Amino acid sequence: MKTAVIGLGVLGAATARSLAREGAEVTVFERAGALAGTSGTSFAWTNSHHKNPRSYHDLNLAGMAEHEALAQEAGTVPAWYVRNGNLEWAEDAAGTERLAASVAELADRDYPVHWITPRRACELVPDLRLPAHVEHIAHYPEEGHVFPALLLARLWGEARDLGAELRCPANVTGLQETGDGVRIELSDGSAARADAVVIAAGRWTEALTAAAGHRVPMADPDAAGTATVGLLGYTAPLPARLDRVLTTPRLNVRPDGGGRLIVQGLDLDADADPAAPPAVDGRHARELCRRLSGLLAGTEGARLESLRVGQRALPADGLTVAGFLGDSTRVYTLATHSGITLGPLLGRLAARELLTGEPDGLLADFRPARLIGRTRLPVLQPARFAGQQ
Repeated sequence: MKTAVIGLGVLGAATARSLAREGAEVTVFERAGALAGTSGTSFAWTNSHHKNPRSYHDLNLAGMAEHEALAQEAGTVPAWYVRNGNLEWAEDAAGTERLAASVAELADRDYPVHWITPRRACELVPDLRLPAHVEHIAHYPEEGHVFPALLLARLWGEARDLGAELRCPANVTGLQETGDGVRIELSDGSAARADAVVIAAGRWTEALTAAAGHRVPMADPDAAGTATVGLLGYTAPLPARLDRVLTTPRLNVRPDGGGRLIVQGLDLDADADPAAPPAVDGRHARELCRRLSGLLAGTEGARLESLRVGQRALPADGLTVAGFLGDSTRVYTLATHSGITLGPLLGRLAARELLTGEPDGLLADFRPARLIGRTRLPVLQPARFAGQQ
């Protein structure tokens, strides 16, 4: 089967790899470059926090397991994936109550989580500076983080080894189903043909599905201060000992390799505007660095090398989209807010559904048909605590 994949983020690369492994002839169309969309500005934390309904939790749990399987398949310690866990605590009564309820819900779902003492937390993270009033910390030992560029290198590298080809820059502007396949129209006036197409275009999903005649509404990725945008700070190398994710009341932190850290303050996202990114040495940057030095020893004098506005690929009801558009089996769409956690899994399931025509039960609640034609959709609120972002 001659297949086209639109987009070379993690979803597109995972899909191309899985299709190529099954013997499909794969061409990826990418408008700007690998990781040019959401995959390149992600906190990249693998987890299944606050993923409701239950089917969404189960999907994310399967996504975490897929990362483990991919890592085991490598036969060596994976460069792209670290599963050292996550620590979380609260700073006030309301936060403590919310966290306790969250931990209880996850424990009821047999999700690996338990409470640890401040002493144990400091054993896990020697440079941790815990507030004196914190007595209990939630430990999620099987969570982790991903280095997106290295994950994409693994996925796309294998796809390329199996014969997948890349057309870049190639801006797809139209998709037209024909009697024997799909016509792919490009902005330069040229066209290509495929037996089937997978749209894995992140925040450009709505325009491409509309071009195919079945618009899947997405939350506006350019709307300042909304659920779709957030600030991510990338530090210069620091002599701080951190090998896992921290999701704390004022700052989320994870390693980014080479001594660098990624920092995120969810309350600061109210000022995130893709049209006016903040200065790397401005007020927001200074505040992120101030919070970091209060959280980890070895980060005094930290500075940011970059401060980016991430734009999330968020379907309009907040849940993943995975399935065929309309009644045909020629155009398949993937769009999700949990692209790092779910990418390898969704790529494999999409390839299998596309090539076999057999639906997978894990995706039953996430078909695009639920959104096509809808105009009244929920207003998605910005993240207020870890797991919502």
